[in-house]
Amino acid sequence: MTHYDIALIGSGSANSLPGPDLSETTIVQIDRGVGPEHRFGGTCLNLGCIPTKMFVHTANLASAPARSSRFGVDETLDAVRWRDVRDRIFGRIDPISAGGEDYRAHHEDNANLTLLRGTARFTRPASEGLHHLRVELADGGTEEISAGTVVIGAGSRPAMPPIAGLAEARPLTSDTIMRIDELPASIAILGSGVIAAELAHVLASFGVEVTIIARGDRLLRRADDDVSARLTEVLSARMHVVTGFHATRVERDDDGVRLHGERGGAAATIRAEELLVATGRTPNADLVDAAAAGIDVSGDGRIEVDAYQRVLAGGEVLPGAWALGDVSSPHQLKHVANHELRIVRHNLRHPEALRRSDEMPVAYGVFSSPQVAAVGMTEKEARASGRTVRVAVQEYASIAYGWAMEDTTGFAKIIVDADSELFLGAHIIGPEATSLIQLITQAMSTGQRPRDIAATQYWIHPAMPELIENALLQLV
Repeated sequence: MTHYDIALIGSGSANSLPGPDLSETTIVQIDRGVGPEHRFGGTCLNLGCIPTKMFVHTANLASAPARSSRFGVDETLDAVRWRDVRDRIFGRIDPISAGGEDYRAHHEDNANLTLLRGTARFTRPASEGLHHLRVELADGGTEEISAGTVVIGAGSRPAMPPIAGLAEARPLTSDTIMRIDELPASIAILGSGVIAAELAHVLASFGVEVTIIARGDRLLRRADDDVSARLTEVLSARMHVVTGFHATRVERDDDGVRLHGERGGAAATIRAEELLVATGRTPNADLVDAAAAGIDVSGDGRIEVDAYQRVLAGGEVLPGAWALGDVSSPHQLKHVANHELRIVRHNLRHPEALRRSDEMPVAYGVFSSPQVAAVGMTEKEARASGRTVRVAVQEYASIAYGWAMEDTTGFAKIIVDADSELFLGAHIIGPEATSLIQLITQAMSTGQRPRDIAATQYWIHPAMPELIENALLQLV
């Protein structure tokens, strides 16, 4: 058994833990990689945020001609060269992944670090201040290690719902869809959340006939009700949106896939050439066998941590154990994982001055078309909390830039506490929503009120932030 000071599991946000200040510490970094090809660098770089947004940007270009004629511009989309699109994107990303692995494995900066490619599993509870792991190496061997400190950033993987025949039908997932050789003529997307909405936009823009399938009555059901309803309405004009569908069985034959289920109390079948499962992501707590170490695991499969990112076992802090990112966070967002890594890094080095990771509101964005972004409570959540709330809604069409764009569907909703005047939440659907939400995220993070930002600065006219300004002025 080989002993290290720190065992680091993962290569996503966790990859930023090693640095010059830890050069006198022995570190073993264990990474199973992500996706079928087990690439180094985590989900965001290889399978998530970065490549999907590169595809989204290309999809926005491809879908522009369909909207241009109303402005007196006649243009056509001649073709989408899928392999060229794919290869341009991964031709930029794959060298970063390979370079990151090579840097950790061979660069003199990492003389104190040993990189093991494989799956790390806890073998028993910590004892005498040591954590025990077995590494099932990618080359088929195994290695037993111990460490005084373990940092778990093992990430997540696509969730596969328990539907008869699903595994046998070999569906695509967000791990595999972006590297296929040819686009299908049609695709059914099982799921209605963030991943489903973004990939539906990409595939529809590239000419694929898309059917997006929601078990509930609308898409993005965790969003504010008005935003969710509007997104469902807008996407229904671009693709087939099937709501209220409960899938029970999947079949694949020579013509493609058939998804059988129930809708409105009657049997229903959806046919497509391919099936994409986009029903969320499962934390990899089970892959590291957290239970073998006595680590607390939540009902949805996350490693339980406290506000300082310390791992819990039996409800108590497990000394020398930390977790971050998708394996422990309910948000499963890269910016949250990065912040949690900084918290872990500080707390490892300064145990006498621990910092919390839960003191800032968490915003998220959906890069569909239209974009969606939100921070804080939905209107329903705010009213259910017992507070007296005030709500402002501002349509894009009512600001100069939105009017110029002839945007008739987008809006911003801002929710404040009527008594304290503090922001409770904000929800935006429309162009640049993912950028505009930062204005309210900053205000919430710094304790500002609508009057603190609405009338104490110039707002550039005619620019998109006027959407937020005009909503705030309703609350001053």
